[in-house]
Amino acid sequence: MSHETLDAGPELPAEAIDAIERAATAAHPHEELFSERAANIKQSAVRDVFDISMRPGLVSLAGGNPYLQSLPLEKLGQTAARIIAEQGMTALQYGGGQGTLELRTQICEIMAAEGITDAVPENIVVTAGSQSAQDVAAKVFCNPGDVVLVESPTYVGALNTFEAYQVRAEPVEMDDDGLVPELLEARIAELQAAGKNVKFLYTIPNFNNPSGITLAENRRQQIVDICRKANILVLEDNPYGLLRFDGHPLAPMRAANPDDVIYMGSFSKIFAPGLRIGWALVPAHLQRRFYLASEAVTLCPPPLNQMIVSAYLRDYDWRGQIETYRALYAERCQALLAALDEHMPRGLSWTRPDGGFFVWVTLPEGVDTYPLLKKAIDAGVVFIPGAAFSPADGPSNKLRLAFSAVPPDTIAEGVRRLAPVLSEAIEAAVSRGAGE
Repeated sequence: MSHETLDAGPELPAEAIDAIERAATAAHPHEELFSERAANIKQSAVRDVFDISMRPGLVSLAGGNPYLQSLPLEKLGQTAARIIAEQGMTALQYGGGQGTLELRTQICEIMAAEGITDAVPENIVVTAGSQSAQDVAAKVFCNPGDVVLVESPTYVGALNTFEAYQVRAEPVEMDDDGLVPELLEARIAELQAAGKNVKFLYTIPNFNNPSGITLAENRRQQIVDICRKANILVLEDNPYGLLRFDGHPLAPMRAANPDDVIYMGSFSKIFAPGLRIGWALVPAHLQRRFYLASEAVTLCPPPLNQMIVSAYLRDYDWRGQIETYRALYAERCQALLAALDEHMPRGLSWTRPDGGFFVWVTLPEGVDTYPLLKKAIDAGVVFIPGAAFSPADGPSNKLRLAFSAVPPDTIAEGVRRLAPVLSEAIEAAVSRGAGE
């Protein structure tokens, strides 16, 4: 089958395709040409399923895209043109590998709004989105066979990064308040007793992708203390922190733990993902190694993109834009939750996030959501199967729904289309159980 038949287009973003591909595996015709590292990454022919998913009228609840239509796009275009016309020799030239001083200073201001008040520009490394920071962390700290701890479930992009470096991702269970400290402590003890090298905990404490769960405030220091005791770093990924619906972000774990946490932020969710600008705030004693590894990947983050971001932060009401996003995403989240309450069959449960982009739906045991994907597309709606967000092989009875890029009435229609697909799957599972 051809892998070149799918144009992701606006309906199904790259992040969604990437996540869905983790939920199935298939042999690649050039498999023997891969390095050991590359061959370790799951391959899939699932893209071909989505030829039919591009038809008009499909409702995509798959991709966590920010709603860019609320940005002042015409003015931003004029700003970009002015930067090139007036500062083109700088904007279009190579730049420093750590990022511009202006942007790193502004990033300190953003982190202060999140609760990190002691950051200095010298310890910030500008990256190509926070995904690049994850890549650098895996490269700097992990040897093949090392272990990183992750939430269950966790971000598909991080899992892909760890796999690429032949790092073993070990999941730690969450409850409605996020990572469970006792389970984390027990998992670390078990792995270290088995002689495993555990390097860091990768966590998305605010509105976890995909679950939407937030790590409770009273657990945050506990988690850091457990990791510090075991000499494990915390890799805190916080792209959604400012998007808490009530406008009061919880203090990051990094706020009180400057030596034990590498903090990753991104402009992808609070401004524009296409600029591919993020950052890492690195403990001072780790900064140089991290910076050099980042420079080896990208040489330098793009000066033009950094200057556009700096102009946005300097000349526009970025705080007001975040307030707009909060209200917009809260409305869409509520629309999704209301539609789930109205249309979904009995036997399902779902998270009720306080911010971010995602709701995590749990079906009864025995239902595998991956085979339901084709049926959902036939019904006119797309979701992400839960297996995409786990390092473990095997079926999952979970699925992710994204509300950020979809108007409320369209969200309701998507859920209405999805409900019969899930009802049928539950009935089939009940029938199988009765027949055993």
